[in-house]
This record gives sequence, structure tokens and C-alpha cells, in this order.
Amino acid sequence: MKYEEIQKLFLERGFFSPSSEIYPDSPAGFWDYGPLGLSFRNKFVDLWRRELVRRDDMLEIDGSQILSKNVFIASGHLENFSDPIVNCLSCNSIFRADRMIADILGINLSEKLSIDLYDKYILDNNINCPSCNSKLSTVSNFNLMYKIGIGPKNEESFLRPETCQTIFLDFLRLSKTMRIKLPIGLAQFGKSFRNEISPRQSLLRLREFYQAEIEVFFNPDKVKNYSKFSTICDFEIPICLDGENTVIQSCTDFVKDGIIPNQFIAYYLAILKQFFDKTGIDTSKMRFRKLSDDDRAFYSSHAFDFEVLTSLGWIELVACNDRSDFDLSRHSNLSGKDFTVMDGESKILPHVFEISMGIDRSLYSIFEHSSKYENQRFLLSLKPYLSPFHIAIFPLVNKNNLPELAYNIYEDLKLDFNAFYDESGSIGRRYRRQDQVGTPFCITVDFETLESETVTLRNRDSMEQIRIPIKDIKAKLQNIKL
Repeated sequence: MKYEEIQKLFLERGFFSPSSEIYPDSPAGFWDYGPLGLSFRNKFVDLWRRELVRRDDMLEIDGSQILSKNVFIASGHLENFSDPIVNCLSCNSIFRADRMIADILGINLSEKLSIDLYDKYILDNNINCPSCNSKLSTVSNFNLMYKIGIGPKNEESFLRPETCQTIFLDFLRLSKTMRIKLPIGLAQFGKSFRNEISPRQSLLRLREFYQAEIEVFFNPDKVKNYSKFSTICDFEIPICLDGENTVIQSCTDFVKDGIIPNQFIAYYLAILKQFFDKTGIDTSKMRFRKLSDDDRAFYSSHAFDFEVLTSLGWIELVACNDRSDFDLSRHSNLSGKDFTVMDGESKILPHVFEISMGIDRSLYSIFEHSSKYENQRFLLSLKPYLSPFHIAIFPLVNKNNLPELAYNIYEDLKLDFNAFYDESGSIGRRYRRQDQVGTPFCITVDFETLESETVTLRNRDSMEQIRIPIKDIKAKLQNIKL
């Protein structure tokens, strides 16, 4: 399905909506989660916790969203976390320079070009304002962080642009209180904030968004022969090396060829791919893209972006970075605190491998890959464990005590499953509404129910209908992965 169709369904069915939409001055890049979207998101995060966080006995924290200026001096964000912008000298429109140049010239530009090189592209190619064709200003850098003042003295602080910094800040205390032994993963799910120049495409580029980040602290001297590598050594993953061609082979072969630098990183790339294999995204439309030196973030020594192909092209869902000891050493130097820990008989400053997942854009990708038309009906074929509702309960008609009986079944199920009750409209229309929001099963209470105490259980994907006793409904649902 196309982006526009997905967007329409988001709004009509209460998944997501623009924040403050009743006011004309509501800023772009802020979206609210409706009841269905919130349920969908929570179940996706639960899957992340089950398949990644708990799998390797990681620890999860929930850190502050507001941090001091020193945090971002140490992290490098005040110096490096910016995008190039250019202004129209006539209509005052503002554009992100690299994207404007790339769109007009049909080329790909490195995100690490100097300001002078952007100016040269604009001058050499006679690029004018895309809105009014007037002259443009010189390019400047725009820092993407939100600055805020705290207390009566308006002390300078910032909303976090990523969730990982609190993990690094808390590592010293956690290493003592939780008796951390390397390697150890610390995880966090929560909001981040970036003052994007031109947010667009709803969930794909937001100014306030959700991240699920994992930072794995490890001894760099113990990555070549990693004990858990044997569990995924034959698992095949796709890696794009040149922006176009993708190679699919085992993790062992990628390490042997030097494409993945070591077994430690290969392990985490493999389990990330295994996680997304369970989300309903088409496995043939997933890939890791190995980033070149010019494309990597300033803190990264090795980087792989996990991407998914959508109707809008390839979208990055997860950034996987070897951050070396960049963060801990910078925070140690500025704060004066010792971040070294014992690993066996050695005292070391751990290195960090990062798995930074964008939740909102992951949800969009799952939604698009799960949406389809079958025999003139729209179907959101979500995995049952990700569907906003597990089960919907209907009375066939609103008479003969059927609504009361159906509602009693709903009341009996709603504490164990995400259940929905509906008695409005024809039974066919009610089925279609549930198909559109991804509900995997529907129960219909009909006249036969009064005689046999059985109900009709309908499968969303196959539309198969079977009769089961009311007393067996819970057991039947519990046997399905919900």
C-alpha cells in the first residue's frame, strides 16, 4: 500500500493523529497516539523487551529527559549535532541544504560535507529557492537540540536528542549497585527530542519521538572469539555494501571476509534481524547497510544501519554503532569520575556497541508491510501478538438476549486479552472494521448459541469460521501466540 493510504487509515481508525490539530498554529512534527496506536506500540515494545532485552539478561532503566549542558559538551552534541540550512533572501523560506541540493541535482550527498562545499554546489549549479526561484543565502549550521531554562535563574539545559546519554551517565552507579559483569547490555525506552528543520511524512520524521536503545558495554580485547557467536554463526543476514547491491551470507562468512569486524558485532546484528523477522515485515525487504567513513556519526568507529524498503524507499529503522570508548572517556574527562571497571583481573574502560531503534518509524513499516487488499477487502494482517485487539465479540442481532450473552463473554475475556465489543451495524460491516485494525479473531454469538452454548470463531486472515464451546474460548486463545 502507498503512504497516503496508510496515512488515511491512521486518521480514520484512531491509530495516530497530528498533535493540537484543532489550532492553525500547531507545529509540524508532533503526533499523538490514539488508543489503537498506543496498544500497537506497547506490544511492539514488549516484543523488543522479550526478544532482545531479556534474551541476554540486559538491564533496563528510565532516565531523565532533561539533562545539563555539560552532558552535551562531553557527548559532542553541542559541537556536532547540527544540520546545514539555507535561507531564501526573498520569501524567507528555510531549507535543509543537503536535501535541497540532493533533490534538485538528483545525487546523494555525504552528511559530513563542509559548509563551504554546500555553498559551492549551490553556486556552481546556479541553485535558487525551490519556492520562489530567488537567490539563497550562504549555508549555516543549525543545532537540532531544544534548549530550555531551569528554575528562576534560567539555568541552561537541554531536552535529550537521544536516549543513550542517560545510560552512559548511569553506568558508573549501575556498575556498583547491580554488580555488573562485562559484557552487559543496558536498555532504555522513551522519548527523544530533535528540532528538525522540516519534519515530514508523519511518523517517519518527528520532533518528538520514541526510541528503544540498547548499549552493550564490553571488553574490546574479547570480541574476536565471542562465546554466544556459535548460536548465530550460520544465520544469514543481508548487508548492502555499496548503496545498491546486497550480499546475503552467514555471519561466519561476513566476519571471515572482514565485512563485519568481529564476532561480537555479528552476534548483535543477527539477533536484531531475528527480532524483525517476528514483526511481520517482509524479510526480503530488509537489509543492513554498512556505512562508509563519510557517513558514520562522529562517535562511531563501525556502523550498520538496519533498513526496510517501503513505498517511500529504504527507511532506516535502527542505527548499530561501535562507539568504542568515546562516551565513557568523554564523560570521565569532563566530570573527573573514573568509569573503569574490573573485567576478570583487568581494569578497563569498556567500549560500547549501540542498537538504537526508532519506534515510530518501525511501527509505520510494520503497518505498511501488513496492509493489503484481498478480494476487495482491506486487511491489516498484523501478527496476533502485535494487534491492538486480540479478539472482538459481537451479537449477531440486537434481540433474543444475544447482546447480553455476548457482553458477558466480553466481560469474561477482557482482563486476559485485549478484547473489543461491538453491536453496531451488520455483522459483515463489523467484521470489515476489525479486519482494518488488525484484530486476528472475532467471536459471534448467534441463535445457535442459545441452544448449544457454542459461538462462531472467525479467523481474520483465512476468514475460516468454526464453532467452539463458550467454556473453551479462553483455552483456545491461550494456545495462540498473543
